[in-house]
Amino acid sequence: MPSVRDFLERLRPSGTPGAAALSGVPADRVAERSAELEPVLARLADAQAEASQVRRAADDEAQRRRVDAATRASALVAEARRMAEAERRDAAARAHARAATETHDRLEDAASESASIADVARAREPALVDRVVQQARAHVSELLGGAP
Repeated sequence: MPSVRDFLERLRPSGTPGAAALSGVPADRVAERSAELEPVLARLADAQAEASQVRRAADDEAQRRRVDAATRASALVAEARRMAEAERRDAAARAHARAATETHDRLEDAASESASIADVARAREPALVDRVVQQARAHVSELLGGAP
């Protein structure tokens, strides 16, 4: 629907006031502009359609890349978890082996020390037994009135 301005533009005199001039039909500026711009706008419409198509293709590609990245990220996380679990098992096995080695070493040290103590005890035993026997004889002798 034409605006009021367009309507008034049609009623404007074709010439400027002053001397008589050829009569004419008022110029339709809107139609002239439309005729002038229509081919340019038609080409622009094609460019807009092409831009829309490029945007859709870019959106599709971006979505595909997001899905691909999410898939790769999930695979990386799963692999990292598997590696972490394997590393935990290896660390536990190493700790268990180290503890077993330390336990074995301590048991060997304890056995060696026990054998050493037993050797010292066996070496001291005859002297201690002789001393106890002498003390017992002396005590019995005292009890019996001094006779050996």
